[in-house]
Amino acid sequence: MKKLILFFSFLISILPSFVKAQTQSPTKTNVIDEVIWVVGDEAILRSEVEEQRLRAQYDGTPIQGDPYCVIPEQLAIQKLFLHQAELDSVTVNETTVLNQVETRLNYFIAQIGSKEKMEEYFRKSTPDLREELATMIRNQMIIQQMQQKLVSNIKSTPSDVRRFYNEMPVDSIPTVPAEVELQIVSFEPPVPIAEINRIKDELRDFTERVNNGTADFSVLARLYSEDTESAKRGGELGFMGRGQLVPEFAAVAFNLTDPKKVSRIVQTEFGYHIIQLIEKRGDRVNVRHILLRPHVSAEEKDKAIHALDSIANLIRENKMTFEQAVQSYSQDKNSAMNAGLMLNEKNNTSKFEYQDLPPEVAKVVYNMNVGEISNPFTMINPTTNKEVVAVVKVKSKVEAHKANLTDDYQMLQTLYESRKKQEFLNNWIIKKQQETYISIDPAWQNCKFQYPGWIKK
Repeated sequence: MKKLILFFSFLISILPSFVKAQTQSPTKTNVIDEVIWVVGDEAILRSEVEEQRLRAQYDGTPIQGDPYCVIPEQLAIQKLFLHQAELDSVTVNETTVLNQVETRLNYFIAQIGSKEKMEEYFRKSTPDLREELATMIRNQMIIQQMQQKLVSNIKSTPSDVRRFYNEMPVDSIPTVPAEVELQIVSFEPPVPIAEINRIKDELRDFTERVNNGTADFSVLARLYSEDTESAKRGGELGFMGRGQLVPEFAAVAFNLTDPKKVSRIVQTEFGYHIIQLIEKRGDRVNVRHILLRPHVSAEEKDKAIHALDSIANLIRENKMTFEQAVQSYSQDKNSAMNAGLMLNEKNNTSKFEYQDLPPEVAKVVYNMNVGEISNPFTMINPTTNKEVVAVVKVKSKVEAHKANLTDDYQMLQTLYESRKKQEFLNNWIIKKQQETYISIDPAWQNCKFQYPGWIKK
């Protein structure tokens, strides 16, 4: 179910392999494990390098250069930042760490098929995987905070940005992609009561079959749930905190006590659910659910299209403003309080590149002009996954162009500050190399490192 888990938009970028591999580089000594680098008081093991290499290989992430040179150096840099973070008492929120751990475990289970298959694949128990993931995620968050702290005072003035732009070679000036700002009026055609009753009757039947032991909840979820992602796991969502679930769902899920019983029918913005408890653990709960969505009839959809067409004509004839139409008719809660202006969650602005728009919207507005209002069209609301009818107005439109100080100052400022921050961090690493005890096994020294100062002469 899209966005039932509210923060799931930031889903996982990699599927790491935590198997302690025995694979050897043909150029390295034939031992199971060994200390290959020492950075300060911290050792880097050969097995760590193999884990990182296999992780990148599995995920298809390219490594620029010899992995047996690149990966140890990356690990060494991480240890420099972690050591500084310890000195500066940089900490992270453990609840956030645990939430991300459970998210990744749930992702692994979804990709591999089950918790048992996940344990077999990684050759580790779930508690061991949970502990290793927690360490990895905690370190990533600490390093990120440490880097942010180091560069927090790097700011720019307008003269800095102008000088940066004027000194930039012409062929290095970035191209700004085409962007649009859109206003939208959308609403859901009403669902007939008979359709809602049909959905509820079907869920009641599922509940009765599970409670009397003639059907298994997870089997029914796989067969019938319209939350396609959790359906693959028998409806299982994995361990979630209350704030990670929509309120109506969370209120019922956290009150369940008997894993053998099924909840009452729960209505949310996504449709109608029944829920079964799997396990509670502190302030988190793991449940299964079955989601069914009532479907709008073709007749109701046609009525909505005709109604919106009339509204669009009133706006074109200046008998109503677009903003008035939003206030009176729009059911899009993400834009209704903002004069219908669509907001891009990717960059937290109202500007969209075409690939960031819902596909139905991008297709409609691509050839429209500023101020033009579309004909009514149907689309899937990306938040609720429900079909809605909409019209859009192009508020502004910028064609692809070479960046300039007049139109793209903020983007150039961000680019300038980003480069200054990276330059600062590079110099910080070089300085720390000189101040830190570093020892590298001779068999691992024949490398062209990004930072040459690891091998001290």
